[in-house]
Amino acid sequence: METVSQNACFGGTQGVYTHKSDACGCDMTFGLFLPEDAQDGPVPVLWYLSGLTCTHENAMVKAGAQGWAAEQGIALVFPDTSPRGDDVANDDAYDLGQGAGFYVNATQEPWAPHFRMWDYLADELPALLGREFALDMDRQAITGHSMGGHGALTLAMSLPGRFRSVSAFSPICNPTGGDWGRKQFAAYLGADEAAWAAHDASLLMGERGFDGPVLVDTGTSDQFLELLRPETLAAAMAARRQEGTFRMQKGYDHSYFFISTFMEDHVTFHAEALYAE
Repeated sequence: METVSQNACFGGTQGVYTHKSDACGCDMTFGLFLPEDAQDGPVPVLWYLSGLTCTHENAMVKAGAQGWAAEQGIALVFPDTSPRGDDVANDDAYDLGQGAGFYVNATQEPWAPHFRMWDYLADELPALLGREFALDMDRQAITGHSMGGHGALTLAMSLPGRFRSVSAFSPICNPTGGDWGRKQFAAYLGADEAAWAAHDASLLMGERGFDGPVLVDTGTSDQFLELLRPETLAAAMAARRQEGTFRMQKGYDHSYFFISTFMEDHVTFHAEALYAE
């Protein structure tokens, strides 16, 4: 692991690091905010998964999360959204290839050799963080935006006991039923739609739900509502009587102005779960 940068931030440190990833077969970059509390011992962890076209940097510099995390004594992890490099497959479209990993393990060529974001986030990066930093990996929570909201929800529901809480900003709720999902799943996972269901938040909510609190925010003026399909997740949560809150925020769109507006709510929500006895 190599340190790219470290900056003082709200009494703590915002760092950027690179490492060789066995899961993705290339160098990967992530951001990590450590609050001042980490100087005294391991602190809880909140993961933030970003959306299409993003890197580790977008939320790190735009979401306004560090100040709220510093108040709560929580570390923030900002992973990249896909493998990258000259040897990594790509596509001219913004919603496929580099920057659009969709947090799955690809099984199809040319994506399979590198696009293994599920293994990277479920296993490899948590193990690295636990070894290298003052983090309490027994207290983890996860959030994300758009494609990252999809990733946060599917990881949380598929890894029982890993995360104490999950939230999402404008998540892609039903990728098997919309163009933000069907295109990518066909490319990464193949034509058998049965393999897609494990990465659909609405289907997972109906099948198993989440053993903890859920918070979802989506803007009523989100320009991608037809692709996000929020009504499918809302219906699944209601049918399952899932512990959680689903909010449609009037007038807000898909941007980081929306995310930063409600970031305090989400960090506070996760802090309550992370510090609960």
